Amino acid sequence: MTDEISVERHGPVAIVAIERPERRNAVDGATALALYDAFRALDQDETVSISILTGRGPHFCAGADLKALAAGSGANPVRRTGDFGPMGPTRLRTTKPVIAAIEGFAVAGGLELAFWADLRVAASDAVFGVFCRRFGVPLIDGGTIRLPRLIGHSRAMDMILTGRAVTAEEALSFGLVNRLAKPGAALTAAMDLALQIAGFPQTCLRHDRQSALDQWSLDWEPALVHETELGLDTLRSGEAVAGAQRFTSGQGKHGQFDGSATELALSARPR
Repeated sequence: MTDEISVERHGPVAIVAIERPERRNAVDGATALALYDAFRALDQDETVSISILTGRGPHFCAGADLKALAAGSGANPVRRTGDFGPMGPTRLRTTKPVIAAIEGFAVAGGLELAFWADLRVAASDAVFGVFCRRFGVPLIDGGTIRLPRLIGHSRAMDMILTGRAVTAEEALSFGLVNRLAKPGAALTAAMDLALQIAGFPQTCLRHDRQSALDQWSLDWEPALVHETELGLDTLRSGEAVAGAQRFTSGQGKHGQFDGSATELALSARPR
């Protein structure tokens, strides 16, 4: 834990929280570096299967710390290459899933942090938007790339050009948000989802996730070859055979799960 962020572990789930509620969790240079270092370390931690990114207090993240930018000290560094983004981990490709648990504002660079994650669980009163449009601050953490891929070009251009506020309900309707929770309950809902995902066979899950991410930069035939290679790696791991044996013993038929993920959630959920 640092002054800028905290990291908590609950079974196979790690929770990374931005600890700047007095700034609506705006990210300055030191916070960006702390976030980047935290996610790099968690990706190498074999005891962690999935991470949750959230903000302390009533807001997820209001973006880059414009007070630091205006003061000319402590501003977010911008590099042309490498896996360190101005908001921290936004150019980092993790091998494990990340869920964003969103309360309040997820705007500007905070929006970019949110859709850097694989999934987004938001409180029903959360607000999204490219609010930096008002101040001439660019999307520079993958926003102009990830947003059109997530919600389609037309909707993305609406958000990028107008900088308007988008409600959680609207964000859910066009796929920016994956799950809604009651106000104040986004982290709890994200934890339940994370523990369900952590309960699945992890080699297969990570390989399928990798293929889905890699295909964006591949043509159709190379993408199929890559998917097959990852699938063969999964088969060689023994996970699929073990899963087939569980199925033939009666587990998981008719869409039923064996309850292991639920039991894991009950035992590891923060109290």
